[in-house]
Amino acid sequence: MTLTVDIAEGLYIDVQGTRTHYHDVGEGTPVLLLHGSGPGVSAWANWQHAIPSLAENARVLALDIVGFGHTERPKDVRYSLQTWTDHVWNFLNALGIEKVSIVGNSLGGRIACQMAEDDGRRIDRIVLMGAPGVGMTLTEGLKALRAYEPSPENMRDLLVNYFAVDTSIITDDLVTIRYEASAAPGAHEAYHLMFFSPDHAGGELAITEQQVRSITTPTLLIHGREDRVVPVEVAWNMVHLLPNGDLHVFAHCGHWTQIERSGEFNSLVKNFLAITERN
Repeated sequence: MTLTVDIAEGLYIDVQGTRTHYHDVGEGTPVLLLHGSGPGVSAWANWQHAIPSLAENARVLALDIVGFGHTERPKDVRYSLQTWTDHVWNFLNALGIEKVSIVGNSLGGRIACQMAEDDGRRIDRIVLMGAPGVGMTLTEGLKALRAYEPSPENMRDLLVNYFAVDTSIITDDLVTIRYEASAAPGAHEAYHLMFFSPDHAGGELAITEQQVRSITTPTLLIHGREDRVVPVEVAWNMVHLLPNGDLHVFAHCGHWTQIERSGEFNSLVKNFLAITERN
């Protein structure tokens, strides 16, 4: 039975001085959802189809990582993989969560890999969805994301041309959610700082083969075959290197498997994390 309560608004918690917006739904084994880095992204925009389903049998946590969504953007923050990873660890610590499974989309997947390097004992399982990795290059889709300027028309064009094969999923509501978040006070400025300012390192997400081989956490890679942001070949490279990695590729699917193939995606994740009817 899918949860029907309104969970879009979320909660706030202080994370090392940063007011952090998050969703906390369901009971049982904790599962952490980490969003990507596209314009207008937030935990809810990214995971609105996954949270109610996964929360049927688990405690689902999804935060707006610092710099994104409704989380505070501190004036002195330096955006980098380390900054984002530290924010996620401190978020879990603030909630008193010792061990968790992680589902990471795109940037969120790279953060999950870093967390597994940091302290794999605290991570049960990992799902990497459309995540960058070994062999990643600057694709046309990634260039389009970085070149985005806020407007409803530009957001629609971005989502239609680079995120989905089935463009019927690009609804007016989805465009509005993403556009309004991308145009919120300070959002676009923070986005440019992350990826264009020499004082920040948001675009430095490379990972070496040696780093990947060191990740022994059971990992499921999920990728759209037609992904124009992170090519499916990256997932193929990663699964060859991960000691305990499996790979599922969706045909006729782009960068948003959790939206474009939401039912199948949720079932895959539930089965892999062994949360179906477990609690």
